[in-house]
Amino acid sequence: MFGFLDVPVEGAYHLIHALTGPLSTALAIVVFTLGVRLLLHPLARSAARGERARAALLPEIRARQAEHGRDRERLAAELTKLQQESGTSLFAGCLPMLLQLPFFTVMYRLFTAPVIGGEPNSLLGATLLGTPLGAHGLAGAPLEYVLAAGLAIVAWFSVRWQDRHRDTTTAVPGGKLLRLLPYGTVLATLVVPQAAGIYLLTTTAWTAAERALLRRGT
Repeated sequence: MFGFLDVPVEGAYHLIHALTGPLSTALAIVVFTLGVRLLLHPLARSAARGERARAALLPEIRARQAEHGRDRERLAAELTKLQQESGTSLFAGCLPMLLQLPFFTVMYRLFTAPVIGGEPNSLLGATLLGTPLGAHGLAGAPLEYVLAAGLAIVAWFSVRWQDRHRDTTTAVPGGKLLRLLPYGTVLATLVVPQAAGIYLLTTTAWTAAERALLRRGT
């Protein structure tokens, strides 16, 4: 089903192995994740500019909400029209997150596939805090609790940041639900390998710090 990922998975496998010479496997995952986020940083800067553009449209968005708030279809159409006229996407900030999905999928495969490149997957034997990095959910305790606690803290700070910098994210339909998305990473640790949990914790912490720094620079 995921045969098209064989080449990038093999490449990531050899990269992690190269990094585990001077580093532990867990630290190699962190370095890999930071490298991915550095590659995506230009898109994050573009998304930050998009947020500022959407903030400038906030009065018009609220006016349309007041006029068409009871008609969700009409409101969605009006917001789409406003977006087209201004050349601004209301959801452009989601692009960096979406582009991480292939990297996350590769990380997931690295610690679930028994064989990579025709050879036994030696990464499955890597551990942290006495826990196999390929263990899922509560089977990965106590590392599971550490990762879930770290993700919950990052999610809390992310939501607090959103509350302090309200923009069009809370003005579009479903905006309130979007505020809760950061907590979804905590639930994700119940179904993904602990290695993928390390990836999630690293990338969400990066996102929180990156957004704060980019906002400060405006």
